[in-house]
Order: sequence, then structure tokens, then C-alpha cells
Amino acid sequence: MASPMRIRAAAKDGVTEVRVLMSHVMETGQRKDSSGAVIPAHFITELTAKHNDRLVLAAEFGPSVSTNPYLAFKFAGGAKGDKLVVSWVDNKGDSRSDEVQIA
Repeated sequence: MASPMRIRAAAKDGVTEVRVLMSHVMETGQRKDSSGAVIPAHFITELTAKHNDRLVLAAEFGPSVSTNPYLAFKFAGGAKGDKLVVSWVDNKGDSRSDEVQIA
């Protein structure tokens, strides 16, 4: 399983700003290793963010996203202490889900 995501979420004036740093190799499947063999593709394909079980973001990623992706977004609503859960699934079936309380 991948390392935990670093998630920061802060609510102000009815808008919650979220910043997420995901730890993932995001390999495209087009690079070769030192022996010339192709490194297999391994990248995040789906990402969701839920605020108190309400979907606030759904995204599809592909092989062009960089290693250890960073994502920032805002959504209407959210209050200090509310739960925010960010989850992803990659093309090999691995997944990760982390939660944070909104500050």
C-alpha cells in the first residue's frame, strides 16, 4: 500500500480549500530501465473527495500526470471539524483512502 496522502483542508466564508499531495510512482509505461526493458505502466486512474459522505470531487487521471501528484481544489460548504475523505484507485487495482478534519 502507498504512503498516506498529505491533506490540508480549511474552511473560510462558506468555501473549503483543499490541498492534497499523493505519494505514487505514476509510471507512464513508456520509459525503459537501465537494461532497456520497458517499465510497466502504474498510475492513478480515479480520484474522489467526499465531504461528510457527499461527493465534492470526482476525477480521472492518466499516465501524463507527474510522480507524487499535487491537487488543489475548492468546494462550497464545509465547516471546522467536518470530515473530508480523499480516495484513489490505480490501474493495478491498488487503492488508498485517507481522511482529515477540516480546519
